[in-house]
Amino acid sequence: MNIRTALCLLAFIASIVSTQAQRLPREPFPLWPDGAPGALGKEDKDIPTLWPYFANPEKATGAVMVICPGGGYGGLAPHEGRDYAMWLNEQGVTAFVLKYRLGSAGYRHPVMLWDVSRAVRYVRSKAAEWKLDPKRVGIMGSSAGGHLASTILTHFDAGDANAKDPIDKESSRPDLGILCYPVISMGPLTHGGSKKNLLGDKPSDELVELLSNEKQVTKDTPPTFIFHTFEDSAVKVENSLEFAAALRKNGVPFSMHIYPKGPHGIGLGKSQWDPASRHPWTGECIGWLKEQGFINK
Repeated sequence: MNIRTALCLLAFIASIVSTQAQRLPREPFPLWPDGAPGALGKEDKDIPTLWPYFANPEKATGAVMVICPGGGYGGLAPHEGRDYAMWLNEQGVTAFVLKYRLGSAGYRHPVMLWDVSRAVRYVRSKAAEWKLDPKRVGIMGSSAGGHLASTILTHFDAGDANAKDPIDKESSRPDLGILCYPVISMGPLTHGGSKKNLLGDKPSDELVELLSNEKQVTKDTPPTFIFHTFEDSAVKVENSLEFAAALRKNGVPFSMHIYPKGPHGIGLGKSQWDPASRHPWTGECIGWLKEQGFINK
């Protein structure tokens, strides 16, 4: 092959890669183009969306993470969404930040579960088109977003094979989970604001039991990475301990890290942009993701 032919071949390959990249969504898109079920209106707060963060093609592993930011089911914290997505991109993992509907906008369970279920199904349904691996779709969440992530880890389904919408045919079961200082229980250990925004003022005992996710773990719950700090004054560390104990009881592999110091909402650490200032959990999580085949070793 002469130099001219080689250059032409490289240009052809580059054009294919460029065309593929142009087809990828770059802006937030609605989970239901024709309107979300249970919507109370048509404003931004009524439209659950996914914000895509595609990993660089040269580094992409094909793995993908759906991210649920925290905020007490009353808001969404950017540093627990966008910052996590950009950090995952560094590792070659594509990420989608979920804007789910909130209690502060008048929504209650099961709307949040509908949104996160649809998000996992949506990403999986687009795997071939977006060059992703449908068998490596994870869920990640912090604080109340950690509760939502733990909800889909324990309340997933296989999809509806007879559904008219091809997205609804996909499984909503994540292949793994990452829980950062999560709310887990709706019982005595819960975070009061998250519980009220999710379940309302006077939820039934049955609903409290159903959404206390430490009580919903089974042998089919996906492998999970958990981190928390002992001095977290907003969400008790027992939430993570109880969930880990349930995983252990049911034979589900997990990696748990409890750090003595650190406030609630710590995110990646002091700085998203300076790897040296990131919290140690980020390194532990990278190692775990390598073990799970989400990141190249």
